[in-house]
Amino acid sequence: MSVSYHSASGPQYLMKGLSLISDRDLRPFVLIPLLVNLLLFGGAFYYLYTQLEVMFGWLSEQTPDYLHWLGYVLWPLALVTIAVGFSFVFTGFANMLAAPFNGLLAERVELKLTGNPVPDSGWLDLIKDTPRMLGREWRKMAYYLPRALGCLLLFLVPVVGQTLAPLVWFAFSAWMMAIQYCDYPFDNHKIDFTLMQRELGSKRRLTWGFGASVTLCSSLPFVNLLVMPVAVCGATALWVDHFYQLRTGPVSR
Repeated sequence: MSVSYHSASGPQYLMKGLSLISDRDLRPFVLIPLLVNLLLFGGAFYYLYTQLEVMFGWLSEQTPDYLHWLGYVLWPLALVTIAVGFSFVFTGFANMLAAPFNGLLAERVELKLTGNPVPDSGWLDLIKDTPRMLGREWRKMAYYLPRALGCLLLFLVPVVGQTLAPLVWFAFSAWMMAIQYCDYPFDNHKIDFTLMQRELGSKRRLTWGFGASVTLCSSLPFVNLLVMPVAVCGATALWVDHFYQLRTGPVSR
């Protein structure tokens, strides 16, 4: 069995997730959410790219010849802006669509790390549990949106608010990333969402460190395509080391 990671920091659990996704037994369950990411991101980015072509074609017709050089400057700026901005919006939708597969991946990682299967696991149970999993994603969204709005309103407060707003937003984003990915192993054991928050809060430094590392990686275009399965694996390893034995006893390794 794997070695203990009880002394690992949050970012080290993300690295643990990176090592787990290369495991032969887990590879099929990693590929499904990864393909969901690639298809969604690739299709949406291609659509936005074609719309940019139309828009820049129209601008080229409207601008005089001596300003056509602006197109060479604005094109890369527009592509980078779309890639960075879309990476944030895309992550939420991709997580919702891939939620059932992420739950199954968390089950397999837990089985690998503990040797014990998750109750009611397997493809048939996955199909039956899909409505509940999607409902859980909506619960996370309902938790996220009002708090995100409150953080964003800080940007409108002169001086003090605008100084603190980026720090508050990053801290909140890190907390939400920890909730997003740690929720999969918690939800596999039918643990209430509010109880999960309290348990993560009891190890706030660890879970925030994990969420901060996921947040940083999710903000990088194209890197965020790989973050989802890596974060699911890392969050499940964190769950096994710090929360699993509270319910089942020590893990034999």
